[in-house]
Amino acid sequence: MKKKKDVTALLSEKEIDDIVEAQADDPSAWEGPIRVRMKKSSTMRLSAELAARAAFFARLHHASSVEDWLKRIIKERIDFEEAAFAGLKRELTSKRKHSVVSH
Repeated sequence: MKKKKDVTALLSEKEIDDIVEAQADDPSAWEGPIRVRMKKSSTMRLSAELAARAAFFARLHHASSVEDWLKRIIKERIDFEEAAFAGLKRELTSKRKHSVVSH
C-alpha cells in the first residue's frame, strides 16, 4: 500500500499561500465548513482547608498553578480508577468462565 505524500512538506509557505489565494473564490476547491464547539468548563467549590492543602502540594511539586496541579492529580486518579476497573472486570470475566467450565 502506497503512502500518500505530504504535499505541504514539498511546498514552501509562499507556494501554499499562492495556491490558497488562487483558489479562494472557487467553492469547489474547499470542503464544507467544520463546526467546532468549545468545551464547557466546570467549576468546583473547595473548602478553604482543602484549597490550602492543594495549594501547599502544588507548590511542593513546583506546579505552575494550583489549577494545573489539580487537573493533573484528577487525571492521574481517573486513569488509576479506569485501570483498576478494567482489571476487576477481567478478573470477574475470568472467574465466570472458570465457574461455567467447572459445572
